[in-house]
Amino acid sequence: MIKSLLDIAHQAGDAILEIYHQDFTVDFKEDNSPLTIADKKSNDIILHGLRKLDSTTPIISEENKLTDYVIRRNWSSCWMVDPLDGTKEFIKKNGEFTVNIALVKDGFPVLGVVHVPVTGVTYYAEKGKGSYRLEHGIVSPLHIRTLAKDGILKIVGSRSHQTPDLLKYVEDQKAKFAQVEFVSAGSSLKFCLIAEGKADVYPRLGPTMEWDTCAGQIVATEAGAEVVRFDNGEPLNYNREDLLNPYFMVRNPHLR
Repeated sequence: MIKSLLDIAHQAGDAILEIYHQDFTVDFKEDNSPLTIADKKSNDIILHGLRKLDSTTPIISEENKLTDYVIRRNWSSCWMVDPLDGTKEFIKKNGEFTVNIALVKDGFPVLGVVHVPVTGVTYYAEKGKGSYRLEHGIVSPLHIRTLAKDGILKIVGSRSHQTPDLLKYVEDQKAKFAQVEFVSAGSSLKFCLIAEGKADVYPRLGPTMEWDTCAGQIVATEAGAEVVRFDNGEPLNYNREDLLNPYFMVRNPHLR
């Protein structure tokens, strides 16, 4: 199934790039978040591909009308899709946007793909089978780095959504480590930086939706990280009644 998901994500990414290299208009949804034709085209490609691959598993996507929780709570599995994660980065044309596709079973991701259209790099993972980076046909396994082996705590955070809580967290860590570096990145690339060993912790102290994080979560956890709620330390789960995520952290387990 991973190969099929990679194909679907790459097709969606190609469609996004066609629009990315043109002039395009930006609409706004009811919550004032931006929407482009690239979001819509990518969504159509992914939905078509997933339904062809697996016609019985329901799909939750940022660009779909959401099914009422009275029905969703009975789902043992579902697809979680963000056809263009980082629309603000897409509009800025900084390349830091992704295609996210994940499979959820019993509330947790078991399969996930994060594709970066501009670079062509794809991250993917399957529960119990590890996390990988695919670039130019070469597959490399991913592992988190040894925590602060170089004396530096590397914190990755949002490029477009920095909050006072995040900035306070960064300051608090400066009292615990000899040196703290803050790295900005857009979309679910932050999860991938943890998985690649390029950062130690991603504190998300601002709003995200389930489709923003699901694919990135399994890429990070299969590389050795943990993704936990900021309030109680429990693993971040999915297909909740409220699809708005609580604050959470992606971290090296030794940071507990």
